Amino acid sequence: MGMVQKRKKMHYGDTHLQRRWRVRNRRRDLDQIDEDMRNRSAELINQNVDLDKPGFAQFYCVHCAKYFIDDTAMQAHFRTKVHKRRLKALETEPYTIEESERAAGRGSFVQAKKRTLETQPTKEEVIAGKRIKVEEIPSTSDADATPSTSKAKRKKAEKMET
Repeated sequence: MGMVQKRKKMHYGDTHLQRRWRVRNRRRDLDQIDEDMRNRSAELINQNVDLDKPGFAQFYCVHCAKYFIDDTAMQAHFRTKVHKRRLKALETEPYTIEESERAAGRGSFVQAKKRTLETQPTKEEVIAGKRIKVEEIPSTSDADATPSTSKAKRKKAEKMET
């Protein structure tokens, strides 16, 4: 019987290659995308023709910061898990300097606000005047939730007594 052979490691000193691979697929961060959605969404959807970018920079997903070659590819992207995950990640308010100071003990804790997002409108809708909607979900405080739960408990207790 022969010995089990050990797998040879091909790229022993490839740290310079790993760095290139890691940086190559880098996308914009969520706080940068949030800033784009608030201030420059219409400008990013209606870009001038740029021959160096895919689809001549005419098909751009603002939420994912990605260019597509045509409208069908972009519409197909809107139905993918990648786009839906990005929308879900953008629902919470981005991390700010004030929040980091509160985490360090300089201030009181404030819950991050939740928002509802819709997929960006098409080019025709943007030309007609439609914009990306970012709506905040009203938060319910614990004080508001307590009386309603106590009423429900009282009703349940009354039903059990009878």
